Amino acid sequence: MLGLGFSIVLLGFGGILESNRYVKLPDDVYYLDYNVYNLSNSDKNQKIREGFEIFRNTSAHIGPKQLDSTQRFAGNNLACASCHLNAGTKPYAAPLIGVVKRFPQYRGRENTMGTIEERINGCLERSMNGRVMPEDSDKMTSLLAYLEWLGRAVPIDGNIKGQGFLAIEIPNRAVDLDHGETVFQHHCVECHGLDGQGQTQEDGSYLYPPLWGNDSYNNGAGMTRVITAAQFIKSNMPYGTTFDNPVLTDEEAYDVAGYINQKLRPTKPNREVDFPDLIKKPVSTPYGPYTDSFSEEQHQLGPFQPIMDFYKEEYNIVKTK
Repeated sequence: MLGLGFSIVLLGFGGILESNRYVKLPDDVYYLDYNVYNLSNSDKNQKIREGFEIFRNTSAHIGPKQLDSTQRFAGNNLACASCHLNAGTKPYAAPLIGVVKRFPQYRGRENTMGTIEERINGCLERSMNGRVMPEDSDKMTSLLAYLEWLGRAVPIDGNIKGQGFLAIEIPNRAVDLDHGETVFQHHCVECHGLDGQGQTQEDGSYLYPPLWGNDSYNNGAGMTRVITAAQFIKSNMPYGTTFDNPVLTDEEAYDVAGYINQKLRPTKPNREVDFPDLIKKPVSTPYGPYTDSFSEEQHQLGPFQPIMDFYKEEYNIVKTK
């Protein structure tokens, strides 16, 4: 920690005030029993368990460790659970409780309404550096069975407190890569190693995933956006951190996110067709084309406030990421 002030005040009406920023407390839905092995034996529950196993050990079922090459859709050895922590049930770690009910959903990257199956395939092509899985395949329907089960107690619109990531106060400066490296060495190497390649378990799956290199997410993944990565890191890292008791400051999360995302990783083909309506492209998307005149380096490392100001003044759009 670098001595920046941090305080939390309980507000008593479903939220906390953290560093002058209101944060919603999670819903009770997070405290339900999500242990799939407590389910009774039935064909439906077996499908849910199969989906959970794919979610937590993706590479063995649909990735490089799958012996049937026709069933390999993930291109790396990450798992869905590498980003969606606690098997998709941790608040402010992109939880998937209720996610099925939030689809169809408009997706700016495709500029169209998308299905949950298309969203899963987006993860496979980007975070998992793989290829599209048939929407009617057994593996896809098993994953959906698990996701539907996670959302069994949420409202019909699927919205819950604690979804997505925790917002941060974006520093009004460029990423400090030297500071990011220092943060990484102090807080990240214990799990991810000095080389960022993580740690494997006896079965070859990752206990802690690689953050860059050939077996990490590719450069078309959402996590390559510094603001997105910083939000995830803030409320979840180092491992075991929770949104209401963060370890890193906003500036530390910002700088270490930039440091990680400047490392080499696989290339996503055809990234130039992302965000057909370029006005809707997030300001920290690290690859062009753009509809503004800011450099690719500034879109990667900031400062982001001038870019946000441009879209507000030119298009009356308030951008937050």
